[in-house]
Amino acid sequence: MLLPVLCMLLVLSEDGPQHTKASASMACARWCPLHSTCVNATACRCLPGFSSSSGEIITNPLESCDDINECRLPVPVSCGKLADCQNTEGSYYCMCSPGYRLVSGATNFSNESENTCQDVDECTSGQNSCHNSTHCLNIQGSYECRCRRGWKPVPGSPNGPNNTVCEEIFPTWTPPPGIKSQSLSRFFEKVQDLGKNFRPTSAKDTIKNVITALDELLEVPGDLEALTLPARHCVATYLLLFLEEVLRTLAVNIPEPSFTYLSRSDTELSLVIQEQGNGTITMGQSHARMQLNWAEAVGVGELGPTLAGLFSSHNMQKLLANASLKLDPEMKAQLENKHEGPVGGGQPRLLSAVNTVFLSNKNTEKLGSPVNFSFSHLEKPRSWQELICAFWKGDNDSCGYWATTGCWKVGSRNGSTTCRCSHLSSFAILMAHYDVEEEDPALAVITYVGLSLSLLCLLLAALTFLLCKAIQSTSTSLHLQLCICLFLAHLLFLTAFNRTEPRVLCAIIAGALHYLYLASFTWMLLEGLHLFLTARNLTVVNYSSVSRFMKFMFPVGYAVPAVIVAISAASRPHLYGSAARCWLSTTNGFLWSFLGPICAIISVNLAFFLMTLWILKSKLCSLNTDVSTLQNTRMLTFKAMAQLFILGCTWCLGILQLGPAAHAMAYLFTIINSLQGVFIFLVYCLLSQQVREQYRQLLKGVRKIKADSEKYTLSSRATPEASRPSMVN
Repeated sequence: MLLPVLCMLLVLSEDGPQHTKASASMACARWCPLHSTCVNATACRCLPGFSSSSGEIITNPLESCDDINECRLPVPVSCGKLADCQNTEGSYYCMCSPGYRLVSGATNFSNESENTCQDVDECTSGQNSCHNSTHCLNIQGSYECRCRRGWKPVPGSPNGPNNTVCEEIFPTWTPPPGIKSQSLSRFFEKVQDLGKNFRPTSAKDTIKNVITALDELLEVPGDLEALTLPARHCVATYLLLFLEEVLRTLAVNIPEPSFTYLSRSDTELSLVIQEQGNGTITMGQSHARMQLNWAEAVGVGELGPTLAGLFSSHNMQKLLANASLKLDPEMKAQLENKHEGPVGGGQPRLLSAVNTVFLSNKNTEKLGSPVNFSFSHLEKPRSWQELICAFWKGDNDSCGYWATTGCWKVGSRNGSTTCRCSHLSSFAILMAHYDVEEEDPALAVITYVGLSLSLLCLLLAALTFLLCKAIQSTSTSLHLQLCICLFLAHLLFLTAFNRTEPRVLCAIIAGALHYLYLASFTWMLLEGLHLFLTARNLTVVNYSSVSRFMKFMFPVGYAVPAVIVAISAASRPHLYGSAARCWLSTTNGFLWSFLGPICAIISVNLAFFLMTLWILKSKLCSLNTDVSTLQNTRMLTFKAMAQLFILGCTWCLGILQLGPAAHAMAYLFTIINSLQGVFIFLVYCLLSQQVREQYRQLLKGVRKIKADSEKYTLSSRATPEASRPSMVN
């Protein structure tokens, strides 16, 4: 009986601890809060991502384990740039900000080191809801729906990113003040109707219809022909500006990158439309071609594609006929230097089509890089005419004129002229025809006739001084050298002055003329000095001065001009010869290499002339003179008066070609100076008693030779008669 009792006690003793454990387990499960685990009978631990007010270990049954927000301060989790932290129960994750995405395409990541967020281009990916009347503009993290250039939001349409709807703003016409024209009004009514019915898909057809309407207006101007010239120029100015805006507005709707159109009236339009572009582009057709740096076409702050257009119209010449031309000072100086004279000739004449350039960039008054143009024209200029690159400039007073500031000609050949302009200003660029002032034909005739007579007289005078031994002296030697230099200079002037081709030969001719005319004036100076010394010796006998004069006469007469020409040619050889004549260029004052010495010689000779007159006047007033000396004095007085023409002092008349008397002075100057050789022959030969005596002796000798010849002829004829045998027996 005892054994069963002991076994029962053993069983009860073993069941006691197991019961205790189960009870303890049941107590932990009861009071440990959610999101925690039991630590022991008196404590619980919050799971990762949760915490209690007392921390991780809970000992108070009233506490709870709450979610930890890793994305909130004070120490939030860093996901890196362009990303946001997203909290979850017991954890978190990182996600790219709206408008950005991971390179891998995943939706989220765990920490900053995995951040590869980049911007999403909603405009190219199609992830936008922009209306088809708007332009999608991508921005960082988002996009905008904006109205295109020339369009505006429909009334009531908010300017939001997804619900903006636009309508076109078509340019409106403001007529020139004080001008009434039914033809012009009908034209703009047609254009406005085209604008009201415009659809982006019909942009090409609308452009063609606008150009057709313009051709009809200009081909049959109607009441425009009755307008005054200033009124026509005002219409042209307003019309060019209006067309520029209309074509710019319509062209941006063309989907193709380029568009060209040639109307039946030979009006041309060339367009280039690009979203992005760089470098240099060339555009145009038969009338004109344009080379443009694409960066100049991009408008600042403008949306949509970039546009460059070139519009050419021959019919526009009807409105711009007889418009004035204003040359900028630099170009005027260049033309005057090139043609060696003032430029004039009335109104310019258009040779090419009127070409209007328009870009997306409206600020083209000063371009960063110049634009090159090539304009076609059939007519070629003559030697006294000039092709000028000009542009149409609107003006409040005259309504417009042709100007050249900022445009210059690069070259011209084969019916095409190349221009370069530093601005556009949306004005027409064209070729203007300009006449350079022509030489008076009457003056040309006087020059050629006078120089021809002088050549003959100089030749006779040179032969006289060279062959007449009885009159040879220091004076005749001076006269001979002057005659030779003037003869060669006049001969070269008459035969080669206008032979401008080839350029090298023209430069040689100009240098030879420079030397010969300088030498002629140098010998005129020596003539004046010798005349003064001769007159002075009548009062004070001084033969040593005459002897010294003979020694330096030839070195001065020929060497000094050679030194001046050598220095001029060595310093600026390219300024010898021009496109108009073989003479010295007026550029940079180069003509003063001739005018400077000439002015000095004229001044000195005039001083010699006045001193000679004073000496001779004193001599004539003296009563104690013998007859021969008095006769020599009177002869010298006459020669001194004639020397005023021979010494070149009459070249001072060239300075007086100013004001109202300029024309008369030009004729007087030309007549007197072209006949300088005639004066030399008259004074030194025909009015010289010794020379006349030599001429008489020469004439007697010629007559004697002629008489002897006739006598010999008669005797030779008579001799056969006398020697004939008689027939009488």
